[in-house]
Amino acid sequence: MYKPVPEHETAGTAKDGAPKLALGMALNSDESDTARAGDLSGFDLRTLAARYENWRIATGEKLKAMEIAPDLGRNIGSRRWLRGAATFIGLTVLAFALGPSFDPIHAAPPAAIDDTARDEYRSMMIMPLAEGGESGRITGASLAVTPLKNTPERPTIERSLSLPRGGSFAGLLRRAGLQSADASAAEELVGGVVPLSEIDAGTQIDLTLGRRPQAGAPRPLENLSFRARFDLVLELQRGPDGKLAAIKRPITVDDTPLRIRGNVGEGLYRSARAAGAPARAIRDYLRLMGGRVSLNSEVGSDDTFDMVFEYARAATGEVKLGKLLYAGLERSDKSDIELTRFGDKGKFFDAKGKGELSGGLSRPTSGRMTSGYGMRKHPILGYRRMHGGLDFGGGYGAPIYAVTDGVVSSAGRAGGCGNAVRLNHSGGLQSRYCHMSRMVVRSGQRVKRGQVIGYIGSTGLSTGPHLHYELYQSGRRVDPRSVKYVEQETLGGRQLAAMRATMARLRDVQPGAALDSLVDTGPAADEPVREIDRIGPDE
Repeated sequence: MYKPVPEHETAGTAKDGAPKLALGMALNSDESDTARAGDLSGFDLRTLAARYENWRIATGEKLKAMEIAPDLGRNIGSRRWLRGAATFIGLTVLAFALGPSFDPIHAAPPAAIDDTARDEYRSMMIMPLAEGGESGRITGASLAVTPLKNTPERPTIERSLSLPRGGSFAGLLRRAGLQSADASAAEELVGGVVPLSEIDAGTQIDLTLGRRPQAGAPRPLENLSFRARFDLVLELQRGPDGKLAAIKRPITVDDTPLRIRGNVGEGLYRSARAAGAPARAIRDYLRLMGGRVSLNSEVGSDDTFDMVFEYARAATGEVKLGKLLYAGLERSDKSDIELTRFGDKGKFFDAKGKGELSGGLSRPTSGRMTSGYGMRKHPILGYRRMHGGLDFGGGYGAPIYAVTDGVVSSAGRAGGCGNAVRLNHSGGLQSRYCHMSRMVVRSGQRVKRGQVIGYIGSTGLSTGPHLHYELYQSGRRVDPRSVKYVEQETLGGRQLAAMRATMARLRDVQPGAALDSLVDTGPAADEPVREIDRIGPDE
């Protein structure tokens, strides 16, 4: 059944008499769109509802005529189809642009735990002390804990000692808690293998102490191990019979000398250090060459330095550098220089068998002379006065050598001379070295000819880094150039032939030959394993 429509709804008027668009009028398909638009023209178009209705109808007509969303399955390729495809693509792009992001959230990777961190974590866990737990050491006991009458001790204790300079070997062991009998026996066994005086100060000694025979008694020595020499590890072990025995564990050592060659470049010292030569060998090299040529004026940047020095390399990885054995200088426009260490005294000789000059005075530094002895205008004071010495140029920090053997009479500040060192020599001779940046000798110390006593600087009345060198004879200042060399050792016969053979052998050493691979046949001793490492990281 149908519900009757009220008259005011059919007529298109509201109950209060106001105009109203009837639902039947909007849904009646028989009436044309023009008739419906004409019906609306009679309404009040100034109202918002009427304006909206007009806009809606007009827009709908236009969209219906445009047909922006046709069926894409029909008329493919036509303008109507292309318009629909463009609408589809645009809406798809808009959906992706306005859609939410689905980027994954990256979490931080787990931190890697090394052995040290693992031990720290284990120490904070509640577990036995033998397994690395430390909670028992820092946590107070509760009332539920029954105290022990006697505190248990570990069956063995491992300790590491350092041998002091001039200390007693047995005394060091007794202070570590050993029995007097064990300490004396250990010292006797070690002394039978290597002289105790030849053991370097600071040598590490590893001990293992056994169980006490009774409460309060010193612990017996179970094991002792240390590096007795560069090529030997000495170990003391207690045998089944209860007595200590010495076990030698030799270490393979390659003592091939190390040869270093290179261009002088900007400076001999800097280039040699950059090539890997030790500072001690370079100082000896500069002293030897400085006594024969001026390193500043007679050595060019294209010249080649050549040095061979002692080099010992153990199979366990340690390296020991020694003294200079061969010093060579290849000069492009002048004769070459070759010097070789030979003899029990370790003196250097050239290819002709001529040794180092001695008995006279050597050069105080390797730099060239920049100012002589006599009257001159002082560069700072501005007036002429006596210059009572020689000035040598040099880089800041270049070494200064004693011109001959002597005793340091003073070392310190000396007015305009700055940091100065004065040496007393035999025969009433004295020498003074001024403007040092640093002094390495003290008053009363004995020095040898060619020994480093300080370094070039610019202290006192000085315009730049240099050495002012003075010489006194019986308290009176003299010209240092007036003193000449007086002695030079010369080899001949078999000694000359032996020296030349040594020089040829060192000259044949190839650069880098001492760095070849070395088979590790070191001491066959197991490294001590901690209890916490025996457990394993996963337990």
